[in-house]
Amino acid sequence: MAPAQQPPGRVRIIGGRWRGRRLQVHNARELRPSPDRVRVTLFNWLTPVIEGARCLDLFAGTGVLGFEALSRGAARTVFVESNRALCEQLREHAAMLDAGGAEIVGMDAFVWLNSNREVFDVVFLDPPFGTDMAAESCARIANSGHLAPGGLIYVESGAGFQPPEPLEIRKQGRAGRVHYALLARAGE
Repeated sequence: MAPAQQPPGRVRIIGGRWRGRRLQVHNARELRPSPDRVRVTLFNWLTPVIEGARCLDLFAGTGVLGFEALSRGAARTVFVESNRALCEQLREHAAMLDAGGAEIVGMDAFVWLNSNREVFDVVFLDPPFGTDMAAESCARIANSGHLAPGGLIYVESGAGFQPPEPLEIRKQGRAGRVHYALLARAGE
């Protein structure tokens, strides 16, 4: 049974060492935190690979995906968010949780991707809905060397998302209007 949804203004870490910890959510219109039941499914999918993983939470927003990964044993998560108020909140959450593996970057996601060469095992993408940023982000990550061999990209999008080459869908689901998928390079 999936955990109950949290009231607006708070999200809850659902597993790992910080299980049950609640994070305040900045009141920003564009925020759409991943629902609990979606995160339960996602981290069930990631159980075999999350321990010790290097993660990227691009378009971090609330940061709940990246903090959930750290809670479940990821070695590191880089949170990239362009909104200053959200970045400050991410820093507060990292300090509150004593999340030594968290790095908060206040920068446009595409500018950061172009200026950084770090490689990640798991990438979380939850860009603003109603844009083509999901497909563009996937393509940039897969083709720029940011995705480690055997690495996975988790993406949330509206209906109709198709992964760009060389990526393929490994698992997918839907919760209301949110479509989500776990992607990997074809043949890996």
